[in-house]
Amino acid sequence: MTRSNGATKAKRQQAILGFVARERLASQEEIRARLASIGIAATQSTISRDIEELGLARVHDPDGMRYVVPGEGASPPPVAMLRRLLDEFALSMVRADQGLIVRTPPGAAAALAEGIDRVGLTGVAGTIAGDNTILILGREGVKAAQLERSLNEIMEAS
Repeated sequence: MTRSNGATKAKRQQAILGFVARERLASQEEIRARLASIGIAATQSTISRDIEELGLARVHDPDGMRYVVPGEGASPPPVAMLRRLLDEFALSMVRADQGLIVRTPPGAAAALAEGIDRVGLTGVAGTIAGDNTILILGREGVKAAQLERSLNEIMEAS
């Protein structure tokens, strides 16, 4: 049951990140309605926890209030969010010739890959996520061991 709940949570949080990146959402009710439109039921308290865990901020800009992902287009990147995602979803890491394979619970790979992409680690060229597996490809000359070390340093940071 926990695996299913973790997968549901990961999919819900991934959807919220996508909505916030693409749309102007000013309230938890708007987020709830958008989730419902894609078949994900969530209570206000669940959405509130998700917003906190994802590190979303509600800001006022010239067009009004909206939720944003802090660090997008600004410094510093959301490393704390990635640390939480790694702690919760990274079950194992295996080096491959050209990259690093990270295993997650079912349904959690996309959320973790999005976190890795958002941080913009210098050695990472990109990520490819399936349901429970992520392939992290390094930039030219970056070895799998360096990618693994970067992720481990983030997990060990306080």
